[in-house]
This record gives sequence, structure tokens and C-alpha cells, in this order.
Amino acid sequence: MKRLYRNAQIASEDSSKLMHGDVLVEAGFIIGVAAEITGVTDAEVIDCTGRILLPSLFDIHVHAREPGQEQKENIASCAEAAINGGVTGFVMMPNTSPAIDNAGVVRTLLESARSTRIGASLYTSGAITKGRKGEELAGIAGMKAAGAVMLTDDGFPVDNPQVLRRAMEYARDFDIPLSSHCEVKELSGKGCMHEGKVSYALGLPGIPSISEEICISRDIRLAEYTGVHLNIQHVTTAEGMGTIKRAKDRGIRVTCEIAPHHLMFNHEDIGDYDTNYKMNPPLRTKEDNALLLQGLKDGWFDVIATDHAPHTPFEKNQDFASAPFGITGLETALTSLYDAFISKDILDWGLIVKRYSAEPRRLMKLAPVPIKEGGIADFILFNPGRTTTFTREFMKSKSFNTPFLNKTLQGMVERVIYRGEELLAR
Repeated sequence: MKRLYRNAQIASEDSSKLMHGDVLVEAGFIIGVAAEITGVTDAEVIDCTGRILLPSLFDIHVHAREPGQEQKENIASCAEAAINGGVTGFVMMPNTSPAIDNAGVVRTLLESARSTRIGASLYTSGAITKGRKGEELAGIAGMKAAGAVMLTDDGFPVDNPQVLRRAMEYARDFDIPLSSHCEVKELSGKGCMHEGKVSYALGLPGIPSISEEICISRDIRLAEYTGVHLNIQHVTTAEGMGTIKRAKDRGIRVTCEIAPHHLMFNHEDIGDYDTNYKMNPPLRTKEDNALLLQGLKDGWFDVIATDHAPHTPFEKNQDFASAPFGITGLETALTSLYDAFISKDILDWGLIVKRYSAEPRRLMKLAPVPIKEGGIADFILFNPGRTTTFTREFMKSKSFNTPFLNKTLQGMVERVIYRGEELLAR
């Protein structure tokens, strides 16, 4: 069956401007892209007037919670949440119960993933250390052979630099990235939010910015020594971003992520002890927001990644200090980025395509999915003229620990096309 997406505004990573045109799809592929496609009489026509057509998104930092924490999320619900937000591929994190630290768990997870509607584009990382305890290396060779595409102890740093050095050498030799959660646990202590004037006013223990920044510096030095591809996860401070920028300028193989919530929110949003604003690393300051946003615009960040971290209402309804870190993000990321930045001409669609579609795939050694003739039909139709209210009924994740719960934002992911199949149409 042919589908003709007519009169769309087509986004590309190569341009900040949108191209007006039609897109013709058949048998999973894009068979035509032009300003106007005529003479097609056997296609379903979809009017895209006023809509943005952009390549589907890819997220390299997702907590699907399977195995062992399926009350929060499982791979199937995580995949549906991803589709709901325009994401058609992601990489799962290994902080599960048990941890993803051996080939058997990797194989089991990938087999489970294949049964979802986007199963061919779901991947998993493997833990750096057994049980993510930071003491003994996990079965890296076996996990790589079973299909793991990244190493990380996400949620924890690897405290022992010698253990991390050896892991980096393995990752280098197996040619896979090692992603680092940067934190000095002794400095973070029992902190539950950014250390500063707001934590003092609320009487909550704080996590100082140096906890993240010192670990970023250490891990970069180890990466420089070993030659590994190091990916720094969820950067939150301008100083940490600057350290990464200087390392890149020296030719060190380092990439880094920015999460949407670290661009939009800061520690002042926690004012009423709302645990939906509790995450690790924590929300920092307005000044950090502004500088991180400028860093994204200037190309200092390689990818946008949500750190999608579902938790049950029971867990999040505890007092702020006791509630777990983390918020969901797969379903809200694109719409919130549009509402906060694109609609105000602060960011453009080309940047979103580059940093949340093309570059994440490249980082995982996958081909991007540009909207061009001969390419795979893997794209989103986004309607800036509609609004989205993120109710519990709207969201497909098992959990809804998000600052956007019951809030209405401008824009809507209207259609999701994956390998030519329409997975979502509103």
C-alpha cells in the first residue's frame, strides 16, 4: 500500500530551515520526495498542511526496568511509551534486578524486545561491573557477543579508577562506548537535590556540583590514557560542560548527553517538595540552564537523551528525601522541547533532528534515517497547532512520574511511521 504525505514541512539535520514538499512511501521505503508529487492515483493521501515531518527519534539512555522491576515498567510498555513520544529506537540501561551483567541476561532481554512493535530497533547496554558494585568486571566479552552495544554502571559511578581503567581497555578493544555516570559518592553523601540556596531554605541535604564535575575530569583523564570512546551521561553543570569541551578540543574521544529536564527546570522548581523534580544528577540553577542551552546550540552536546526513569506512585509519594531519583521522559521530550524552545525560536528543528535522531544513532554505529528517496520510512508527523495534555490516560508508560503530569503543552506527535507502518495516528 502506498501513502502520500502531502504538503509537509520536512526537517533535516543539515538545515535549520524546513523544506516544503510531499513524501511517498511504499513497502517500508520512501520512494519519492519532491516539492510536489503528481500522477499518483493509488495511494492513501495524508494531508500534512501545517505539520512538521521529521526523522523518528532515538534515545540512548532509557530505563526499561526489566528484569525485576516490572511494576515500574517493562520492555513492552517502554516501547509503547517511546512510540507515543515519537521515539522508534532506544538503548536500555543495566540497573535492573538482577543487573544486566552477563550474556544470558542480554540475550533474554533482546529476545523480549523483539516481540514489541519496534523490536528491531531496541538495544541494551551491559554493566561495567558485576552487580554494578564497582568491584569486579562484568562479563564484557560475552555481553558484547550477545549484542550489548554499550557499557555503563548507570546510576552509580565506578569508584575504583583501576577497575574503570581496565573496563575502558576492554571497551576500546571491543570498539563499544563506555558511558559514565559521573558522581563522587562521598561528596554527594545523602543529598537529594542541588546544594545551594534552595536546599538550605527547604532543609534538604544537597548534592554539590563538584561531585559531578570532579568525576567528569577523572573519567576524561582515564579515557585519554586508554583511548576509549567515553560518553558522559546527563551533564548538568556549565563547568562540567566546559571540561568536556576542552577535552574534545584536545582530541580526546568523548561525547556527552543533555537531558531535556536539565534545560527546562532548575532547583527552584522543587519549592513545594514535588518529588517529580527529584533526579540524579539533580536540577541545578537558572544560570546552568541558560549555559547548557547555549552549549546545545553551539554543538558542545552530542546527543539529547531523556534518562527515562519510571517509578511507581507509591515510591514517588514518599517524602522528598526518601523518594527515588528519576522522572519519565520518552513521551514528553519532543513536545516539551517544542513548547519550551522551538515554538519560541530558541532552538530549530534541524538541531532536534541532529541531536535526538541522527547523532544518537551514529553514536551506536547505526545509520540515521533521513527523509530522502530510497531511505527507510521511519519518521514522525508533528502538529504544532494542536496541544497535548499529559494525563495518566494519555501516557503509555506504566509510570507517570513527570513534572508534566496533567499539564497541557503546545504541539502533538500526531503520527509515527516505523519502517513504513503507521504505529500511531491521532
